[in-house]
Amino acid sequence: MPADLTPDLAFEPHEPADRSPADGVDQVPPAPSMGPSTAPSMTPSADGRIGAGQPRKPGDFGTFDNPSKPLKQTWKPTHTRKKEVLKALGIFQRATADHLWRMLRPGDRHDRCTRDTLNALKEEGKVRVETRLESNHQLWVLTERGHKEAKQLLPKNVRMSVLRKLQYDDDGEPVDGDGYDEHAAAVTSTAAVLTGAGYGTPLSWQTEIAHRLPYGYTQYADLTMRAPDAGVPAMLLEVDRVNEPVDDLTAKLRRYNDWFELLAPKADKDREKAARRQGAAVHDFRLWSRIYPATGREGYVPVAFVFTGKTAAQRESRMRRLEQAARRYFAGTPYPWAGFTAVDYHQAVPVVVTELERITADPAGAAGPVWRRLGREEWQTLSEALDNPDGERLYRMEEEQNRRRQAERKAAEREAQRPVCTQCGTKFTDERWQSTRQSSWHSETDGLCGPCAAEHFGRIEAERVAQREAEEAAAREATEAEAKKNRGLFGRRR
Repeated sequence: MPADLTPDLAFEPHEPADRSPADGVDQVPPAPSMGPSTAPSMTPSADGRIGAGQPRKPGDFGTFDNPSKPLKQTWKPTHTRKKEVLKALGIFQRATADHLWRMLRPGDRHDRCTRDTLNALKEEGKVRVETRLESNHQLWVLTERGHKEAKQLLPKNVRMSVLRKLQYDDDGEPVDGDGYDEHAAAVTSTAAVLTGAGYGTPLSWQTEIAHRLPYGYTQYADLTMRAPDAGVPAMLLEVDRVNEPVDDLTAKLRRYNDWFELLAPKADKDREKAARRQGAAVHDFRLWSRIYPATGREGYVPVAFVFTGKTAAQRESRMRRLEQAARRYFAGTPYPWAGFTAVDYHQAVPVVVTELERITADPAGAAGPVWRRLGREEWQTLSEALDNPDGERLYRMEEEQNRRRQAERKAAEREAQRPVCTQCGTKFTDERWQSTRQSSWHSETDGLCGPCAAEHFGRIEAERVAQREAEEAAAREATEAEAKKNRGLFGRRR
């Protein structure tokens, strides 16, 4: 298999970024925030965190966001936080302070320190504001100096984003950048909310990873995630703003399925074909198992579609249409034996769907029941959605139940064939039945149970003994009579 069928880079486990709680760290004596920090945050999140620019809620006194009295402490953009921001921008290229806050420091009550960190890096010439979005958020990118430093900070196997070069107008003045579309924003937002919910770290993400196919097409994943601590060793994500034809989404699943079925280099085709009947054994011969870690569940690496934009009804309709069109790739195969309801998912693509709006509205965020597995109706947590309760686990249970039923049926059939004693009507014991079956000759006691046969043999033996004793007594009497006769003749001669 040609080497260029592998993704652009293989993933390796990364050391998590510093995720220490915000409380009690990075505190220094009073100092003004660096830079104006004018970018407002997004609307209050469902978990109670709000942006530093948000107005105080009624009764929300004494909180860090809007203290009733000036605090004697402030938050300092530490070296650790600066490195976090540089690495995140190195991966995602462009992000708002809100994205970085939710991704890097979800434990912070607000995004003020993140914005202060960005402004501190701006003064050092490592980041700059590319543009201000319609939402009034500032969009931050790396400068050439920051790009070089981020490249040094990131592991070698992490894909570095392309540098966004500063543009100038005809007068030589820098101009705001453009081209940051809503899809890119949704991709970064998705990574931010998932990371904030505990699914990996910023280094767990890769963007636009290529999966090359032998027929000349390359399928790029919007995001690839690694979160083994959260029970998701690997997952591919596609972000859709309800602006692509459903046929295009189905084609993506088809191409992912085609790529998962590619043989690894030097793999034996015959052995791979034979292993298809052995469940997970087939994956040892596939290319994907050399690139991605084992999923811990049946099937290929899961694919998630994150929908956002338009109306809730349009997003729901889109999910239903995708479910109908792509069933062949995620539905699995029923086991062929009668009485089995389990499904073989070993060569299926687990597909889950969610909505960015649903995630942000749920109190638990992406960790809540905001995921739906295609083929099911209920909304579940990601771990529950990826689980296969009707898969191999159910198959093993049904297999055991089937073995037990077969054993019971055979036992019933055997019991129906068990002989009955012709004398007392009692069923033969296993030992008695086995002894009559093993005997090479037939006797009159074959139809008798053990006790009756013993009684029969005892009676025969008693009769034999009695007959022998009678014969012995008769012989003694005859001998005695002969002796008396001989004594009488001898006495008369005298």
